[in-house]
Amino acid sequence: MPKVGMKSLRKKQLINATLESVAQYGLQNTTIVTISRLAGLSSGIISHYFGGKQGLVEATVKYLLEQLKLSLLERVAQQPLSPTERLKSIVDANFSQSQRSVAATKMWLSFWAQSMHDPALARLQHINNKRLYSNLIFSFRQLLDKDSAVIAAQQTAAMIDGFWLRSALSPRPEEEFEQAQRLCKNSIDNLLKQYGEVTCL
Repeated sequence: MPKVGMKSLRKKQLINATLESVAQYGLQNTTIVTISRLAGLSSGIISHYFGGKQGLVEATVKYLLEQLKLSLLERVAQQPLSPTERLKSIVDANFSQSQRSVAATKMWLSFWAQSMHDPALARLQHINNKRLYSNLIFSFRQLLDKDSAVIAAQQTAAMIDGFWLRSALSPRPEEEFEQAQRLCKNSIDNLLKQYGEVTCL
């Protein structure tokens, strides 16, 4: 009789092993064999739980998305935040350690490249983009008129993604991530000054 919680534990082991395998070998060279070896589990368990490598890759991306969501929720739940503070918490969540570790960055980079050719992964990328924009527009709409809020949210989303990508590809990613985080927050301040920070009632 299986132990209670064993299924969740094994799934987490396989997701962690997928992150490690992609970090070591890249997504294309990651196989059921490399994942199961790193996880210390039989390859048949991958098919049993996820239906194969594709299902496990999708589950791993969903895990990273969930970590990003939880990171933001933890920040905004700690205390009442102003709209500006909430905007900066969105930046902090996107540059949190769970999103900029070596394993996470290599998984995200591989995912983005593959999502151009894989409809299931493209759908996850759409969800990721929509969630970031939705979080940004919610806070900007409390500070700016509708049109300005839309532009500010689009600019901030592009800046977060762009700086994250440049940092991930840098030979000194930790330094670059730290600087990028600061620059994104400064950009929010500048956008609010540019558009006049007109609070909408």
